[in-house]
Amino acid sequence: MPELPEVETVRRGLAPVMEGARFRRVEARRPDLRFALPKRFVQRLEGKAVDSLDRRGKYMIAALSSGESLVMHLGMSGRFTIVADGSKGARVVDPAPGCDPKHDHIVFEMAGRLGAHITYNDPRRFGFMDLVLTSAVEECRHFKAMGPEPLGNRFSAAYLSDALRGKKAPIKVALLDQCVVAGLGNIYVCEALYRARISPRRRAASVAGVRSERLHRAILAVLTDAIDAGGSSLKDFANTQGELGYFQHRFDVYDREGQICRHCAGTIQRQVQGGRSSFFCTGCQR
Repeated sequence: MPELPEVETVRRGLAPVMEGARFRRVEARRPDLRFALPKRFVQRLEGKAVDSLDRRGKYMIAALSSGESLVMHLGMSGRFTIVADGSKGARVVDPAPGCDPKHDHIVFEMAGRLGAHITYNDPRRFGFMDLVLTSAVEECRHFKAMGPEPLGNRFSAAYLSDALRGKKAPIKVALLDQCVVAGLGNIYVCEALYRARISPRRRAASVAGVRSERLHRAILAVLTDAIDAGGSSLKDFANTQGELGYFQHRFDVYDREGQICRHCAGTIQRQVQGGRSSFFCTGCQR
């Protein structure tokens, strides 16, 4: 599933053609994705302008001129591909590799400085779209219990230490809880714990003081590095231009079971925690 860096990469790709533009035409080629589309989905979007396009955790939020916001989640295999209007001087791009047109479920035709067709393709249909009141976005079912953004001002070493206090779960499992911090997923938790030299098996409550400071710095660093690299492409992810991310070439531990640790020359181990694979070095991480 795309994590925060991948969703932020997609948001940055969509922003130039969505922000300040209007939905000239919307085509919903099926009534549902993971869930049923909102009632009158097409009619509630057509003719509305996009005031801003933001990200919350692994979601994108387009605030509309109607007072509603379009909430979008990529699920496991969702991709947006932009085909820009050549008449406006923008180049036309090829669809992302592997995007079979039969899975093109939603099409947005945008009217703005850069006219564009934005196609949402999702073979597995685990993604979804919703419409909520902009004034109540933070209280809607998607975000009401969500923790702070890891790259935002609310997320600090002190917050992290307090949020983990009393938690008996392993730190790896605790960090995947979106109520603790938003947007973190399996890949970047494994990488952040490695950089912080903290074992994924360590009890979350014990990650306090100096450890929480190291972990806070590691989370910020690994997310920033991943965003700069365009995210990680393992199976399905590609950006809005059909290009793959390349942070996967810089993984220290994720998906490197049995390989040599780059720091201590130990061997990378794998253990299943909470149904997810944890990759770590027993020599470096305590």
